[in-house]
Order: sequence, then C-alpha cells, then structure tokens
Amino acid sequence: MAGGQERILRGRIQSMQATKKITRAMELIAASRIVKAQQRVEAAVPYSEQITEVVRDLSAAGASSESPLLAGRDEVKNKCYVVITADRGLCGGYNTGVQRAAEGEIKADVVAGKGYEIIPVGKKAEAYFRFRGYTLGQAFQGFSDNPSYADAKAIGQHVVALYASGHVDSVELVYTRFISAGSQEVVLRPLVPLQRDTVEGGDGKAGSTDGSGSDYEFEPDPTTILDTLLPRYVEARVYAALLNAAASEHAFRQRAMKSATDNAEELIKNLSIIMNRARQDSITTEIMEIVGGAEALGSGKDEQVRYVELDLDAAFGGSSAGHPAPSTTPTGDVQTAGSIAVEERSNTNTTTDSPDAGENI
Repeated sequence: MAGGQERILRGRIQSMQATKKITRAMELIAASRIVKAQQRVEAAVPYSEQITEVVRDLSAAGASSESPLLAGRDEVKNKCYVVITADRGLCGGYNTGVQRAAEGEIKADVVAGKGYEIIPVGKKAEAYFRFRGYTLGQAFQGFSDNPSYADAKAIGQHVVALYASGHVDSVELVYTRFISAGSQEVVLRPLVPLQRDTVEGGDGKAGSTDGSGSDYEFEPDPTTILDTLLPRYVEARVYAALLNAAASEHAFRQRAMKSATDNAEELIKNLSIIMNRARQDSITTEIMEIVGGAEALGSGKDEQVRYVELDLDAAFGGSSAGHPAPSTTPTGDVQTAGSIAVEERSNTNTTTDSPDAGENI
C-alpha cells in the first residue's frame, strides 16, 4: 500500500514540475511582451495628441461640420458597447473585470428600458455574452495581444457606420487602461458622438480648448477637413484602447503565471514531504516484517530443541538429572545413547550363547 502511494505521489510531483516549467516560460514571455506593448502605447501617443490638436484647431477656426459624429441625439434609446477582452485565457481576472463592467452598464440600460448592442473584441468577450444570451453585433477576434492600426480602422469604420445609420444613439468603449506594469484599471469611455467643446486624447484623458483661436490657415476649408478627419480621430481612439488593452493583458498574464509558478513550487514541496513520509513508513513496515519473521523463526527452533530434549529424556529413562555425555569408540567416533544400548544387548546375547558359558558354570 505504501509503495503504491509513493508511486502516485512521485507521478504527481513529476506532473507539477512539468506544469511549473510551462508557467515559468509563459511568465517570462509575458514579461518580455509587456515592454514591447508599453513601447507601442507610448509610440502612439504623439499621433493621438497631434490629431487631437488638429481637431481643436479646426474647431477654433470656426469649422461648422455637419458630420453625424458631432450630432448628438436628443434621446439615447439604443447604446452600443465595444467590449475589448483577450482571445486567450490564463491572464487572471483581466477578462472578468471588463466583462462585468460592461454587463453592469447593460443591465442598467435594460432596467431603464433602453436597447443595447455589444461589439465583442476578443474571443472571451464573445463567448461570455453569447453564453448569457445577450444581443451581439459584429465580432472582432485574433489580434488581442498584438493589435494593428488596420484592426482599429475596421472597428472604427463599423462603429461610425452604426452611428451614422441611426442604428445606435451612442457608442462606448469598455477596456482596461494600462497605467504601469503593476497597475491597470477598467474604464468606460464615450466614443461617439464626439463633443464639440471637449476632445479626449488617445490615452483617454480629456483636454479642452482654450478659445484663443487657431494659428493656422486651412486649405481646403476647415469644415471639409474636419469631416474627413473625424473618422480618423475615432480610429485613433480605438487604436489607443486596443494598445492599452494588449499591454494590460500581458501584465495580467505575467502576474497570473508568476502566481501559478509559486503555487507549483509550494505544491511540489508539500508533495515531496508527504512522499518522504510515505517512504519512511514503507521502510519501517519492512523492518518490522523482517524482525517479526526472525522472531518467528527463533521461536520455531526453540520448539525443535525442546522436542529433542524430550526424546533424550525418554531414551535415558526420563532422568531429570541431566543427560550422560556420549561415549567415544576406540576409533574416536562418538556414540549416541541409542548405539550404546544396542551394543549392550548384543554383548549379552553373545555371552549366553557361548560354549564356554556352561563350563564356567
């Protein structure tokens, strides 16, 4: 039994050691990708800031665009949520935090009698909301950990088309904002309609115009440029959200894999202690079996000796004073008590049958 338990524990230890190698490798990979993702977030900031500044200058120059992206609705009846999650798991509570934040807003809209539509970005978002029976729009997958501007452009164009067609009255981004490798937060940012007086930067922070007027002259007219630039502005904000989400995903995965590696080490240590105890119990059991067998053999020999003593007592008339020592023949052979008795009877018969016996009488 102990040997079987030891084999089972040894197999579990080997399995945990293999798992530890995998989680450790994933931890190192995620740690290296965090740096690259953070660099991409920082590299996208100048573009976001510049396009935001141009939109401000156009507004200051008196551009009066009739773009639907600037036309707010009097009443918001249908809302669209762009929920950005990961395509894969093993990243701790990264997906859960975004999904619950979006779900809370959707439930509040349902209670208020408003309609909704979810645009899931990432396989986890689509699986989560589809399983719970929510209304889903077009899904975007396959680029959560390494998004490109083309991916952001596809999402932005789809969102603009939904809003321009009147299918939805507002669009909000739900994603995880990357602050540092050890700090991230789930945020909900309004995407469209865009506010005329306040324009958010690519990192989600708001900045307002100072009303000092523009220092630029625009060709063609500011209104035409603004109509062309607003969709690009939406795409830039979506791209910034995707980059923040990707960096946050790697940060969550790095922490989750580190925790898994530490737990594997602790479990291996505990299983090793249990296995050593089982091995000691097995050795102790074997020693006790050997000692018990030796004692059994020893008691059997004592019983045989006692039977021999009884036979000797019977041969010598049951004397309890001890046993005579065996005699030695002229040739030096040792004679037992039985052989002595046989010789005595033989001598007696010889004396009786001898012819000289009568003469002596």
